[in-house]
Amino acid sequence: MTEYGDEAPQAQQVSRLAELADGPDSAMQPESDSTLPPARPAPKSEQVDETALAHREFARVLGEFRRTAVLVPFDEQESLWTADFNGVRWICAFSDEEALARFAMARGDAGREWTYQTILGARLLDVMVPMLPGPGGVALDAGSADGMLFPPVAGIVPDEVAVDLGGTGTR
Repeated sequence: MTEYGDEAPQAQQVSRLAELADGPDSAMQPESDSTLPPARPAPKSEQVDETALAHREFARVLGEFRRTAVLVPFDEQESLWTADFNGVRWICAFSDEEALARFAMARGDAGREWTYQTILGARLLDVMVPMLPGPGGVALDAGSADGMLFPPVAGIVPDEVAVDLGGTGTR
């Protein structure tokens, strides 16, 4: 029961990925009920357009990343190169050898031989991230102005390791 004496309408759940792909206007809205308090005024249409555009652009970049083979270097223990930041373990991936070389130079490790493997972005997100101990994501072209983070949230990594759905980051 609500304070208005009626049961609250049940809103349908829409996946976050669908929101990213289709924008906020496509999410199903519950029918209006005159007993509910008035809704907040909608944001200005230009703000909605910018947000929808940003969601679509991220969905496009994520889709492209998932279909692309990236370079993942190995560390001294012959494991995938990762970095810990704010409680998240990030698998470092690079779009090409030049991006990896810039990363090595920035670290002062340009002189050493870098061993790497080519892995599809989808495999990193769907298989490798869940194998990490705790929350994990992928950092593409780390240290670059064009770098991109794919964090451990629903719509990017499997739901069972998505921290925004209550996952611990491990299966």
